[in-house]
Amino acid sequence: MKKTKTLKVRVKDKHVYLLNGMARSVNFVWNYINELSTRSIKERGKFLSAYDIHPYTKGAGKELGLHSQSLQCIAAEYVTRRKQFKKAKLNWRKSNGVRRSLGWIPVNTGQAKWKSGQVFHNGHYFSVWDSYGLSRYKFRSASFNEDVRGRWYFNVVVDVDTEATEGESSVGIDLGCKEAATDSNGDGVKGREYRALEAKLGIAQRARNKKRVQAIHAKIKNRRQDILHQYSRKLVNENAAIFVGNVSSLAMTKTKLAKSVLDAGWGMLKTMLEYKCDHAGVFFEVVNEAGSTQTCSNCWKIPDSSPKGRAGLGIREWACSECGAEHLRDVNSARVILAAGHRRLAVGIPVL
Repeated sequence: MKKTKTLKVRVKDKHVYLLNGMARSVNFVWNYINELSTRSIKERGKFLSAYDIHPYTKGAGKELGLHSQSLQCIAAEYVTRRKQFKKAKLNWRKSNGVRRSLGWIPVNTGQAKWKSGQVFHNGHYFSVWDSYGLSRYKFRSASFNEDVRGRWYFNVVVDVDTEATEGESSVGIDLGCKEAATDSNGDGVKGREYRALEAKLGIAQRARNKKRVQAIHAKIKNRRQDILHQYSRKLVNENAAIFVGNVSSLAMTKTKLAKSVLDAGWGMLKTMLEYKCDHAGVFFEVVNEAGSTQTCSNCWKIPDSSPKGRAGLGIREWACSECGAEHLRDVNSARVILAAGHRRLAVGIPVL
């Protein structure tokens, strides 16, 4: 069975000047479409579709150094974002200044190819660090994207063959701040990558060393992604069903725990598990975790001795006053989440 997957490879720095020029052209087209759409709404009361915009940008690609179908992609993206944010006018894309927009160059399906060991697009060859063996894939839609350090990456959607997991177990995962994730087997991810480099980051910020600050932020991000990728891959390889608590990172970022929540990367872990489970044929479900901290995973009662409320956040180990079972707080919560997932499977999910 075929599934789509996005591969990301870094473009070598010798192409930065060319890509920056193309990105400025993309920004010019975006701003032109933004003005065109705004005037159409204001003067005629008409919201332009991507199809309506195409005649106004026809032929501009040659003058701006862009592929003609990249112009169509920009128009389609603009209309999509206008609908998403429900605005008549979007923000301008800025090419210069402190608040400049990060470079983005969309590539339509089939307009980028692997040729002579390089990515070929719009008459140009781009050398990349090929860590995936791109010659084995047929490119679909793609884009060139810049990060905050000025490095460029080529992101391409490809078709891949899915391989079913050999795991037969099931696991529940409790998301937290002290431990980013703890599963019902007692394993987990400690996380807190930001806290580990917080002192060095503070020194660089006080010294106003912008490049050093960006490098440390990138290191934090890469460390977090690496550890979450390894953990999520291990879970998918070893299990046939994975259940995660429905704690809302968006809601938690509005509390005093926001810093720890963002450092944990809950949303990133859920996203990784979702698409990896989909590719491997593993059942993935987000279940209601209400009461999982207070419920004993041995007798399934809520004893008086269980940690409750904000006052109980510091309690990491507790003993059930009903059955005497001793628990590690997060492991117990993960086991309750696992049991809740099994009940969902037994009852079934109703068709809406």
